Amino acid sequence: MKRIVILLSGRGSNMQAIVERCADEGWPAQVVAVVSNRPGAGGLAYAAGRGIATAVVDHRAFADRGEFDAELARTIDHWQPDLVVLAGFMRVLGAAFTRRYEGRLLNVHPSLLPAFTGLHTHRRAIEAGCKVAGATVHVVTAELDHGPIVAQAVVPVMPDDDEHTLAERVLAQEHRLYPMAVRWFVEGRLVIEQGRVRHLDRAPQWVLAAPGHETA
Repeated sequence: MKRIVILLSGRGSNMQAIVERCADEGWPAQVVAVVSNRPGAGGLAYAAGRGIATAVVDHRAFADRGEFDAELARTIDHWQPDLVVLAGFMRVLGAAFTRRYEGRLLNVHPSLLPAFTGLHTHRRAIEAGCKVAGATVHVVTAELDHGPIVAQAVVPVMPDDDEHTLAERVLAQEHRLYPMAVRWFVEGRLVIEQGRVRHLDRAPQWVLAAPGHETA
């Protein structure tokens, strides 16, 4: 049984999707803890209500990122995870932290990486005239929003979209994409070769949302 620790900073909608799919689909895994850098994060209450252990490592209590990362790692390691999942965790993690969990640290980013790393991805995609946008699940490395791509979801950009409407439809696809990728990991279906992630069963590593069906 694989052990999953999820890190979040807010309401944790992707965390909820992973927890629910894990239980409903009978994955060979368990979400053993949810950790936040914000004491009031809404996702903590949800996790506690599901009987999942929770912890807070408040970044404001530390003098620098290195000290915060070290305490966060100590907290995570208490649960001896096989996989650490970033689900809306709004802190940049240092190289020592990412090396510690190399190959077992996943993130979802709201763009079709390598395009639009960083913040304000939906606004930037619309301003650039992109006809599609989406989300990417990737293996975390020391370089921000880089690392081998596990899976991507593609969402059409509609003529009347603003960053908020596009964000809502991309998030709906994240809720499909991220649990799928996490399940593949815990079932041992993924392999990294020469910087690329390959599905051992050759399953499609993408989700395509047709116009009008992005929230399905």
